[in-house]
Amino acid sequence: MAVTIIKNGYVFDPLNGIDAEVQDVFIKDGKVVVGLTGAEARDAKVIDASGKTVMPGGVDSHSHVAGSKVNAGRLMCPEDHYRSVRRKTDITHSGSGYTVPSVYKQGYDYAAMGYTTVFEAAMPPLEARHTHEEMRSTPILDMGAYMVFGNNWFVMRYLKEGDLGKAAAYVAWMMRTHKAYGIKCVNPAGVENWGWAKNVQSLDEANIHFEITPREIIRGLAEVNEMLGLPMSLHLHANNLGHPGNWEVARDSLIIPSGLDPKSKAELEWAQTKESARRRQTIYLAHAQFSAYGGTSWRDFCSGASGLADYINSVDNVVIDSGSVPFGPATTMTGDGPAQHDLYMLTGQKWSNCDVELECGSGILSLVYSKSSPVHSVQWAIGLEVLLLIKDPWKTIMTTDHPNGGIFTQYPQVITWLMSKKARDDTAKESHKWAYDRSSLGGVDRELSLYEIAVLTRANPARTIGMAHRKGHLGIGADGDVTVYDLDPTRLNVNDPEALRQKFAHPEYTVKDGQIVARRGEVVAVPEGRRYYCRPYVDEALEKEALADVKEWFKYYTVGFSNYPVPDKYLKNPVPIPVNKPLEAVARR
Repeated sequence: MAVTIIKNGYVFDPLNGIDAEVQDVFIKDGKVVVGLTGAEARDAKVIDASGKTVMPGGVDSHSHVAGSKVNAGRLMCPEDHYRSVRRKTDITHSGSGYTVPSVYKQGYDYAAMGYTTVFEAAMPPLEARHTHEEMRSTPILDMGAYMVFGNNWFVMRYLKEGDLGKAAAYVAWMMRTHKAYGIKCVNPAGVENWGWAKNVQSLDEANIHFEITPREIIRGLAEVNEMLGLPMSLHLHANNLGHPGNWEVARDSLIIPSGLDPKSKAELEWAQTKESARRRQTIYLAHAQFSAYGGTSWRDFCSGASGLADYINSVDNVVIDSGSVPFGPATTMTGDGPAQHDLYMLTGQKWSNCDVELECGSGILSLVYSKSSPVHSVQWAIGLEVLLLIKDPWKTIMTTDHPNGGIFTQYPQVITWLMSKKARDDTAKESHKWAYDRSSLGGVDRELSLYEIAVLTRANPARTIGMAHRKGHLGIGADGDVTVYDLDPTRLNVNDPEALRQKFAHPEYTVKDGQIVARRGEVVAVPEGRRYYCRPYVDEALEKEALADVKEWFKYYTVGFSNYPVPDKYLKNPVPIPVNKPLEAVARR
């Protein structure tokens, strides 16, 4: 493994409380170490970071980058593939795709932008093999995937019967079987209704057949998550996503797990000694921009971000990612089929829909966010408001919900808006007047610092998903993932937005496990990444009962049971995250 010294840079490492301190970073055998011997130092690769900004490698905790839904987006938009092309080199494959890049290209593009770790936000169990195949083929990046459970027939059945123990047993078996990392809940109860062209409109409306409400599903899955001691909170895609006035539903959804106590059993030795590394939240609201809408229709549509932010500011059990909208082409894709159909009815754009048997569904639609559109301009404002109005940066994560709000390669533009009020004002002048008239963004003077940007793009994503023992920081034992930006913090000029954006778009160096993988946007090495997943357990007898139910109901599936699990061979460099067995058996309730 490479031995590397990054010398004299301004280090931003929020998990260790380091804010622009000039330090050296030593990496040996892929890990950050306290120092090197004389011989090691003489033979080390030295990166002179004098006058430059040094951060841990970027961590994206919510992106759609692998699986059948993503691949369907590639197939549905062939015109997308000549918009952006990476040509083959001696060490890289060729690749294409702008809003939905090919697997090779997305790995190169993330690395070239300073990111080294990315998590797929929605993996249907039935499509888990496909998801792992695409992650396996994505170069450089360390990856994992959250499994969708919010409309799963078994989960709804057990929660309706009040059998929380069996629900936990089923989830534990499924996560081990399909090599999943976390629990995802999408439009709970509503997607199941979509199989009959229906949805649910409130947290207390029961769906048909299973007769269970979104409130019951959210509460049940949040409890299951904590019973199993998973490293990350329940990852929630709230009901009524994308509809005017939905911010109150999102707020009320966050209240549901408020009484739970985080019980992650995946805290390893490093995290146990670092209070800042422990997750405190019991719910993680995905792409908050799409759930922060005010008004009663598209005619009086406005931002509801301030109301949602006020609630989040008042509690400690919530974290959000933003799902920001940076304008331009996008391919919206989600497990929320009815939301996508509503968008199709509004726009008339090409659309596809899929039902995933007993588990979930999805929808895909091609879209362009336009500055001249009043609605799109407000969405742009909301995507920044949810990050700027929430006072504690440790409750926020910057994303675009790639490729729904925009593509991940637009992260540098979003960072620029967060750091520069001038950049926001300049964009607002080019946008429809609703952007400032129907949001509070124009009156927000806050400009995030480089330290806060490191929180939003590195430290907090890692902590939120329980990876802070190895990702998102530069302390001893961390993975040797580092980004060096050609930015001198002592001469930072946020009133030159384009120069700022360019610096974030093309880091001077991206280092992965101590090896330089990209320099100024050019990929120079292609190591294989890791695949993270969790291995939770419950009482064996209870799990056998749940498995018997699965085998009995498998007659409703179109695949054989033996073809359902994901074999180990589908994962390269697998890293199971230890989730300890509970001291006592999970009991029925």
